[in-house]
Amino acid sequence: MRKPTGLEYLYLDFDSFFASAEQSFQPVLHNRPVGVLPVMSQATCVIAASKEAKPFGVKTGTPVREAKALCPDIIFVPARHEKYVELHHKIIALVDDIVPVKGVRSIDEVTCHLLSNEQERAEEIALQIKRQIKKQFGSALTCSIGLAPNELLAKIGAEMNKPDGLVTIRPEDLPRKILGLQLTDIPGIAHGNAARLKAAGIGTIAELWALAPKQMRALWGTVEGERLWAWLHGFEAERQSTERCMFGHSRVLAWNWRNGERLRICARLLTAKAARRMRREHFTARILTLNLYCKEGPGFSSDHRFTTPARDDCSILNALEAMLDAGIARLGGRRPKFVHVFLHDLVMRDARAFDLFETDLQASKRKRWEDLADIADDLGTKFHPKILHLGAYLEPPGGYAGGKIAFNRVPDKSDF
Repeated sequence: MRKPTGLEYLYLDFDSFFASAEQSFQPVLHNRPVGVLPVMSQATCVIAASKEAKPFGVKTGTPVREAKALCPDIIFVPARHEKYVELHHKIIALVDDIVPVKGVRSIDEVTCHLLSNEQERAEEIALQIKRQIKKQFGSALTCSIGLAPNELLAKIGAEMNKPDGLVTIRPEDLPRKILGLQLTDIPGIAHGNAARLKAAGIGTIAELWALAPKQMRALWGTVEGERLWAWLHGFEAERQSTERCMFGHSRVLAWNWRNGERLRICARLLTAKAARRMRREHFTARILTLNLYCKEGPGFSSDHRFTTPARDDCSILNALEAMLDAGIARLGGRRPKFVHVFLHDLVMRDARAFDLFETDLQASKRKRWEDLADIADDLGTKFHPKILHLGAYLEPPGGYAGGKIAFNRVPDKSDF
């Protein structure tokens, strides 16, 4: 561990990103309460609320009817994920021209490591970023920025004065500047960890700050507790990079998509998109997993293990069909609300071991399907992702099957 003496990190967090993006795209929405929906329906929830809607109590997860009751003037718009990804890349390029981007943490969060000469003018750099964003994208798109000796404290700073805030946490400001926060305001302390801390008699930041590193490690049960102690105390402690462990997609099904045939189409579509992402990163998978969740009663979960790690759509979708047959039969007429598919137990393409009992004919057939998958991927990249696919293609309500923006993944343009 190392204890910085200056402001080594700049953390940029956009305010109400999806809603602000729509206000930027559509000037008529500027300064008006906006709710972004996954699909234009009274039966869904808000996935992003604008800065003007939040004071009324509208937030992510608020049902549409409730949002309308809380804020009668709210304007609902459908999510356009491909537009947000396009905007994201423009923002990254803008920031990178001012100060090099160290990491993209989500669609609307970016971290930058400041060199010694940049640390001296950190606040000036932050204000320059804000000015350039306003100049290029308009005043509707705002960001909050945190400056601190490490990334965690910079992220905390970016959250402290939203919207359009700028908070500096210098080493000498600790712990004074964070004492007014709640435990759950600290990244890494969710409600489960907060409950565990409360049971141990720790309910405030001051009490957390007073713990020793080994006590934090014991409370967390892993080295993450000790790392969190270091970050909160202003140290720079590197986290080991994680390895890719799975490729998957999930979907909450619209009511008229909870029947057998449309469920199959949606599950196949999600699986094919996961397989395409997997091939793009040169992996193969030993296991395909299907999970079906019902609103009432038990769901269904099944794994298929491939004898040779799979990468082509034919092998993967055939395995999926067998699991869907079993799942639909097991549910006995109950309609699944949520489908989740993922490919895991990954092996790099060039490192996989082949089935010793695979015949020459089977190997030739598998090779042809793998070549066809590569051709389809190439055509999709060159022309359109949907130009060549196996089976029926019907986009679920709201679109973006497999292309929605997750908290920890920004989709590639080819996902749309």
